[in-house]
Amino acid sequence: MTDLQTLDFDTAWGPFRMVWSGRGLLRTRLPDPALALSKEMPLNADHAAEGWAERIRAYFAGAPVSFDDIPLDDSALGPRERAIYGALRAVPRGMTLTYGALAARAGLPGEARSVGVAMARNPWPLVVPCHRVVAAEGKAGGFSAPGGLSTKFRMLRLEGASMPEEAPLLPGLFG
Repeated sequence: MTDLQTLDFDTAWGPFRMVWSGRGLLRTRLPDPALALSKEMPLNADHAAEGWAERIRAYFAGAPVSFDDIPLDDSALGPRERAIYGALRAVPRGMTLTYGALAARAGLPGEARSVGVAMARNPWPLVVPCHRVVAAEGKAGGFSAPGGLSTKFRMLRLEGASMPEEAPLLPGLFG
């Protein structure tokens, strides 16, 4: 693909990356202190991408923004993943649901594990809010983005969501 554009930009939580094509947003990467800011807004970037970046900055500053209208380039996905990510985009800010509930919403009842795999492979963290998916019985589940579960909990707190149970850390293990 030759029409790919990449933008690394700073947010209140650190550097964020988004990559898009002519079809829409191709992937994102949540703030990561290890990500070096090496790119600036390309001079030929479309107005829509500039708006996406501003909304992402606003999110990490605490503003209640929506990403529902950002087009996604899902050309590399199969129909199951499209169904899962589409159902997840409908989960509003401040809400969580279980892997099993998301599977049912996506028309895949009983396929919580498939949802877990899709969450781990989510090409659009934040825009497709995988941080809102939790395990059964109020457990946090996993989170493969930079910062792991602490990032998931921080995002849920920012949105005012009911928090899943946080596993206690061993004293002295993490500072």
